[in-house]
Amino acid sequence: MPGELLRGAAPFSASNGSSGALVLHGFTGSPFEMRPLAEAFADAGFSVELPLHPGHGSTPEDLVPMRFSDWAEATEGAYLSISARCDRTVVAGLSMGGTLACWLAERHRDIAGVVLINPLVAAPPPEVFDELRRGLAAGATYAPVGISDIHREIERPDRYEQVPLAPLLSLFEATEHVGSQLEEIDCPVLLLTSRVDHVVPPESGKLVQAAVSGPVEHVVLQSSYHVATLDYDAGEIEHRAVAFAQKVAS
Repeated sequence: MPGELLRGAAPFSASNGSSGALVLHGFTGSPFEMRPLAEAFADAGFSVELPLHPGHGSTPEDLVPMRFSDWAEATEGAYLSISARCDRTVVAGLSMGGTLACWLAERHRDIAGVVLINPLVAAPPPEVFDELRRGLAAGATYAPVGISDIHREIERPDRYEQVPLAPLLSLFEATEHVGSQLEEIDCPVLLLTSRVDHVVPPESGKLVQAAVSGPVEHVVLQSSYHVATLDYDAGEIEHRAVAFAQKVAS
């Protein structure tokens, strides 16, 4: 049985107008990190779904058996649910949520627009894959989590203290496929990247700009680190994401 949900990790849903927003959190995170953005969409009259990815928001042990296919399947189910009751839907994602948003947009050409916040779409170098595979072969299950990559002081009640290696390897393997298919994305994209990001290197943002077929609006966040939705630029992210969604989905 899955562990009890951590504080702030519950999914969020709002039934408002005929325009929808699917909001996706990152790896080892939870809806807590995307709740302010989801509420901003809801306050602007959007119907919103902010799901909890399988294996997240409880214990690291719950995440160990999960793979990218589990998160992709659940995300696609959430998209099909909200798009069935909305005329137009945007998808917004942070980090792995950005990976999943791109994966969705490559498969569903009816998506009105995509908001990517420090997305992970460029695969790490081969030595990272090698290190993870060596660790797993040696019997390791977890690696310790470093400091939370948020510039301002904030409590993360939903944060895991260990990173399961096998799910992380699965995510990195998925970025190779997602990154190679970005030209399939022909809807408008709002790309928000932090000037300083200690988790996702700038290659991911550059790949999005170079590879997607649709128009890309790029905003550099000057005062936030990786989890920018909880950082100093959160207000700017919410303002720009809502304005973008209103433009493409109304």
